[in-house]
Amino acid sequence: MKFSSQEEYGLRCLLQLARRGTESSMTIADISEAEGLSQAYVAKLLRILRISGFVDSVRGQEGGYTLARAPEELRLSEVLASLGGRFYKPGFCDHYAGNGDVCAHTFSCSIRPLWHRVQTAIDSVLEETTLHDLLETEVQRSPSLVPRDELADGAHPAL
Repeated sequence: MKFSSQEEYGLRCLLQLARRGTESSMTIADISEAEGLSQAYVAKLLRILRISGFVDSVRGQEGGYTLARAPEELRLSEVLASLGGRFYKPGFCDHYAGNGDVCAHTFSCSIRPLWHRVQTAIDSVLEETTLHDLLETEVQRSPSLVPRDELADGAHPAL
């Protein structure tokens, strides 16, 4: 199971914009520097996010990118679907890579229901989580996930 870099960094670009608010824009160069990504890659991600209706762009000296909607309105399920898709797609078994014409388990697969349940669980979490929810730091959101020695030292892991 993998989460693609496009999904990860697309979300991070949106978070940069969300931290600025809806009144302030950021340029590709600003986001690139803040995230340590190439400007070409940030431009690619922002293009996808703009076409999908998550960001707006303005040209010119005062231009840049802003969120198209409030962070509370941006569901991660929608954002991740635009950046990469789903973990388990219904047509997955239609593309059989074996030696025969079809999978030997086409009609009686014990694994397919597992992937469907995993996808349903993922969909549930992503549907109820908004970009606003990610604005909290890891320590604020789930202190129990941070090793105690990091909390004791006063260190705060970066988002």
